[in-house]
Amino acid sequence: MLASVLVSAVGWFRRFGGPGLVAVGIADGSVIPMPGSVDVLTIILAASQRDWWPYYAAMATVGSVTGGYLTYRLGREGGKEGLEKRLPRKRFEQVHRAFEKGGFGAIFVPALLPPPVPMVPFVLAAGALNYSPRKFLLALTLGRAIRYTVIALLASIYGRHILRFLREYRQPVLWSFIALVVLASLGGAGYYFWRKRNSHGDRQESKAAD
Repeated sequence: MLASVLVSAVGWFRRFGGPGLVAVGIADGSVIPMPGSVDVLTIILAASQRDWWPYYAAMATVGSVTGGYLTYRLGREGGKEGLEKRLPRKRFEQVHRAFEKGGFGAIFVPALLPPPVPMVPFVLAAGALNYSPRKFLLALTLGRAIRYTVIALLASIYGRHILRFLREYRQPVLWSFIALVVLASLGGAGYYFWRKRNSHGDRQESKAAD
């Protein structure tokens, strides 16, 4: 049942082509991402219409950058205190150190690398630490553009082999994708409730101290 629903969803986005890719990119750039979703859809579209690969690379970049910028604004509104509440202390310290070494690289490198490299913590940190919007967009756009250009180009070259592989191993690929989405959703939901519980505990301790 779940597999058929996902197949229908992929087919629906595929029919919408570039705009569907933008929509998936925006969703993937949110605080609860769908790891690998933009990559997979870019591969399918570029492999199906090989001459259109630059268009699909551009649409994937536009969607991902738009979603990233919305998350950046969310981080900016919450500020550094909001970031500390959203991220585990160890992750917060790692991200903070990365920005101290160089904000551009802290955005460009994760944007360039494929899953499971996390992107959202760095995007939130860029906003919370008031990193320049212009530099943020430049780093994110450059990283995503290179990544999706390479993916779409390879899909256009090896499109027949990719589509044949997807047809032959559709079930394993499909269930692997479902597992990634479910794990990401459960992780995001679990993290949200964990932070909410901790924040409530911190408020109680603060009231007791007063």
